[in-house]
Amino acid sequence: MPACRMDLADVGSPEAIVRLILQAEPELPIPVPIEDLCRQLDIMKIQEFDTDGFEGGLVTDADRSEGIILVKNTMEVRRRFTIAHELGHFLMPHHVPDQPGRFLCKSSDLRRMNAGEGDRRQRMEVEANRFASLILMPPPAIQLAMRNCRKPDIQHIPTLARQFNVSREAIARTYAQYHEEPIAIVVTHDGKVLRHYKKLSFPFITCANNSPVPAGSLYHRGPHERGIGSDFAACIPDNWIEVRRGERAPTLYEQVYPQRDGFGLLLLHLELPDEEEAEERELEDSWRVGFRGRRR
Repeated sequence: MPACRMDLADVGSPEAIVRLILQAEPELPIPVPIEDLCRQLDIMKIQEFDTDGFEGGLVTDADRSEGIILVKNTMEVRRRFTIAHELGHFLMPHHVPDQPGRFLCKSSDLRRMNAGEGDRRQRMEVEANRFASLILMPPPAIQLAMRNCRKPDIQHIPTLARQFNVSREAIARTYAQYHEEPIAIVVTHDGKVLRHYKKLSFPFITCANNSPVPAGSLYHRGPHERGIGSDFAACIPDNWIEVRRGERAPTLYEQVYPQRDGFGLLLLHLELPDEEEAEERELEDSWRVGFRGRRR
């Protein structure tokens, strides 16, 4: 049975809504036909608009019986994410717009992943983005697609982006989250770090947003060919992560993927020693301590 609004009436979180949609649509095609899905869920029209500073909007009535999605005429992948974002606002009943019956969302809203404490509007934008990511990149489909991505490789990003018809940055965020290995993806522009996405097991990244890409990074050892992932290269871990004094530094690798207009992606892969190697290192460290004690 196709998904319908009645099935979603009693749920409010992005995860729960997407779960119910996928239960109703187990054969949902990839890439997800987001405009067809909108029509099934009482969006009467998807209309282009051109308003300075805004990427998309939603017009609806007080009862949320139907809605119209407004979307800027832009690249298809951005347009698809905007439509999915506005659909998220429409389907979550606790999303109340600033202006009665109308949401208007800026490009910064569509990138927001965290909300300030007590900021209801920011929290709604974060939830709408979570919904858009989950519906355009459904977890079961992502997990299936990433069976062929066992070893981290930045070249997987454009391949998956084409498969799901989303932006490279959107799929990079999901790739970092779902990959089995501890990795992070750094978004760069003109030599600066814009933002980063990482797996929970990856250490804290010390390089702040809007700061220069570290001087020792592979990024600066070009030239790198646009649209082609570089080979992996070992880097100094201190460039990106905190290494505590007295602790053995982990092995960290970088891979660079230059894009148009000065943008790029940088993959960080933390190589963890296997159990046998970790035991050998622990034994070596104990020997060193023992020998130091004897010298005294």
